[in-house]
Amino acid sequence: MNFYIIIPAHNEEDSMSLTLESLVNQTFLPKKVVVVDDNSTDLTKSIVDRFTKQYDWLELVSISTTNEHVPGSKVIDAFYEGFKMLDENYDVICKFDADIILPKNYLEQIKHLFMSDNSIGIAGGLAYIKKGDLWVYENISNKNHVRGPFKAYRKSCFKDIGGLKSSIGWDTVDTLLARYYNWKVAVDESLHVKHLKPTGISYNKSSKLLQGEALYKMRYGFLLSFITALKMAVKKLNFKVLINYMKGYFKAKRSKLDYLVTEDEGEFIRNLRWKGILSKLK
Repeated sequence: MNFYIIIPAHNEEDSMSLTLESLVNQTFLPKKVVVVDDNSTDLTKSIVDRFTKQYDWLELVSISTTNEHVPGSKVIDAFYEGFKMLDENYDVICKFDADIILPKNYLEQIKHLFMSDNSIGIAGGLAYIKKGDLWVYENISNKNHVRGPFKAYRKSCFKDIGGLKSSIGWDTVDTLLARYYNWKVAVDESLHVKHLKPTGISYNKSSKLLQGEALYKMRYGFLLSFITALKMAVKKLNFKVLINYMKGYFKAKRSKLDYLVTEDEGEFIRNLRWKGILSKLK
């Protein structure tokens, strides 16, 4: 299977070499890797340059957008700048972050997952963050969800879901749409990916409402959005999370922002979410 990988990067000098080292040392190597350096002001570009000189399947693309970290849209816009550089000869397309360390067998195991079941559309491992001297599971989602920093898509699934949405919530809606189109999502819990920058660490104050905006744009509706926000607030032991989610939801509703999914897709997503909630109450 041909694996193509795109890595958006912005000021990642502390982690870029670790990410690329973990890639070049894989037991199964990708066919192409494109690192998209988005307006970095540190040594990110020079670090990537060093790797491109050693590996002909690794390429650097430089773009210049904003220095502001905008969850969702900035990283996906960069992803597609890298995607423009690729041909159609891929079986699996991956979107990886520049702050992860992959286990050596990551790509090989993901390949085996895809080859074992033709209905698997999205695959990945689990994220672990460092606490003290230990690497612990980054508990912000359930273990049957493939996280955005290390996601792999079968080509036909990627096309069915219309690629990745340039919006906060892209790495949730892609999974939901995959299920809408009858694709499975597979997680190999033995693949522990070291996530060097915990999710949200670089978000700025203006980003705090965007999670609620995502719920609106995925057509969750008020009650389901409230339950989702409450669950996250409890998980983070922070009541402000609930307030910010709902502020973002109502702000998006007042602004009549464009939805990320069609009415039929939205109905499917709501039914899927309600089934999940009700199953836990039994």
